Amino acid sequence: MRTIRVETSAATILLTEAPEPKVRDRQTGEIAKDTNTGEALMTIGVVYIEEGESSLIKVTVPESGVSEGLALGAPVSLPGLVARPWESVFNGQQRHGIAYRSAAVTPAAFPVAMGATA
Repeated sequence: MRTIRVETSAATILLTEAPEPKVRDRQTGEIAKDTNTGEALMTIGVVYIEEGESSLIKVTVPESGVSEGLALGAPVSLPGLVARPWESVFNGQQRHGIAYRSAAVTPAAFPVAMGATA
């Protein structure tokens, strides 16, 4: 499926769930690995806010891309964020959604409010 680059320069992204290993198989507890590098993958939860609208999303990040100093509720940056539509059939039910992946998650600063004075 096609990968779609997500432009984040006008968005505020806040960390809502700390990084944790992405589980590939819930029955065995197997951790998901990057198919190209073999590196363990992590998931984070963020709220993505842009133009007055917000969405809660899960983002997959390679373990080496998780920066120190991340704090819940704090702004983060997601360099190289892409979205990939997916669909599958599970137990006879068709499911679909969008998977998000970023090269890293790093601490960021809150954007300066327009019209704000010092």
